[in-house]
Amino acid sequence: MAGLNVHLGGLDLAVIALYALGIIALGLYVSKRRASAEDYFLASRSMTWPVIGLALLASNISSTTLIGLAGAAYGNGISVYNYEWMATVVLDFFCVFFLPFLLRSQVYTLPEYLERRYDRRSRVYFSALTIFLNIVVDTAGTLYGGAIMLKLILPQWPLWEIVAVLALSAGIYTVAGGLRAVIYTETVQAVILLGASVFIAYFSFDKAGGWNAVMAAVDPSKLSLIRPIDDPGVPWLGLVLGVPLLGFYFWCTNQFMVQRVLSAKDENHGRWGALFAGLLKLPVLYVMVLPGTAAILLYPQLDKPDLVYPTLIFDLLPAGLIGVVIAGFFAAIMSSIASTFNSAATLVTMDFVKPRVPGASNATLVRAGRITTIVFMVLAVAWAPQIERFESLWQYLQAVLAYAVPPVCALFLIGLFWRGANAQGAFASIVAGLFGGAALFYSNVMAPEPLGLHFLYVAPILFVLSAVVLIAVSAATAPPSMAQVGALLWTPAFYRDETRQLAGLPWWQNYRVLSVLLLVLTAVIVWTFR
Repeated sequence: MAGLNVHLGGLDLAVIALYALGIIALGLYVSKRRASAEDYFLASRSMTWPVIGLALLASNISSTTLIGLAGAAYGNGISVYNYEWMATVVLDFFCVFFLPFLLRSQVYTLPEYLERRYDRRSRVYFSALTIFLNIVVDTAGTLYGGAIMLKLILPQWPLWEIVAVLALSAGIYTVAGGLRAVIYTETVQAVILLGASVFIAYFSFDKAGGWNAVMAAVDPSKLSLIRPIDDPGVPWLGLVLGVPLLGFYFWCTNQFMVQRVLSAKDENHGRWGALFAGLLKLPVLYVMVLPGTAAILLYPQLDKPDLVYPTLIFDLLPAGLIGVVIAGFFAAIMSSIASTFNSAATLVTMDFVKPRVPGASNATLVRAGRITTIVFMVLAVAWAPQIERFESLWQYLQAVLAYAVPPVCALFLIGLFWRGANAQGAFASIVAGLFGGAALFYSNVMAPEPLGLHFLYVAPILFVLSAVVLIAVSAATAPPSMAQVGALLWTPAFYRDETRQLAGLPWWQNYRVLSVLLLVLTAVIVWTFR
């Protein structure tokens, strides 16, 4: 923004430097405990619920989230928060129906789970897709978001150099320590991130005249979560049909998120950690989204919504706090980048290297993971500057996912509840989803006269197409045996057995009770801002 005073004093620089050095040192210190492939990729399956919950939050809230949420709220209102509270609902679903089968299967990757449910073709496809999305969506988007901020501080630096420094900073301890180093640094980063967001929210509302002043002055339509069907941000039909699908992919099947749950010491810790993450997503409305609406009053003439977050930081915060908040911003960047690097390395190593070299030693697998991390660092740095071509960072992230992930959602959801889904149906569904997504992308984006279909409608269309093909082809061919897939199916009998196991637990340890309480709290917030 023209006229924005971007200045870092000595105290701010000291805080940022202390944070950067401290987090890298912590990651390298933790890396000394690495001993095996299981430790490198899954932290020896030893993580407890507070660490898992904070790591999930830190992995999810990246620079793209901080910049994208505030910018979207500034441009279209708080409807962007629908992605956040829906994450809580999806995590509830994940805990009840999906998590126990993942942990009991002892898989390293989500594609490995698909191979057990269907065949190797599904595993290879999903692994390749996840790696692609990790690089061009998750990592590149995070690097670009971080570069937007640093470009204000270092305007003389080329964008690609800033991106390279960010990637290298997170890659150092990721290469050295694997998932254990990533998770422990994420725990610290989550605390810093939340604290920094509280500071921004406080000063934003204070400068705008307080909560009541913002609520009274901002257009009521921008303070509503439930929007008309033609809303450009999150139309209500897209909220019902599209947002849950994108959320299911991200929280239930995305390797770099689910890998934290796979590291849990047992099912209870996995479930409590996921629910804790769901709880931490709810305050995002107050500390990350609503400050973007306060900015409507403070800066009505911003050229680009993506500038809202850095403008709030540099224009409102006093010396010292600017350093704390930027350190929190870097915490978000580094935690997310480290997560995607580690997950992509896990996918390559466990889905491609290990099957082809079945006798590979732990040292060989770890070395493959390290080399992969370095290669992906280079690729992400090369791609990140291309995101400038898109209208906004948030639009880029969500639109790419809408065309890419619906077929995968169909494989997981139908395969979890219907025994009849088989390998032939899964492969046909993948092919149909690929060609359908390509055709829809061309007609909706690339054609001389594009359809103009909202991406939240694209996702359910492709999901239905993939699901119909999966069901039809599976029904026309032989079903898999119960011996093959029985341990991967949710059934009423499983629910009854689990009910008996939970009967002896106090209510605060019963994940079902906690799930219901979390849903009630979510419903209250959504109803309040409906």
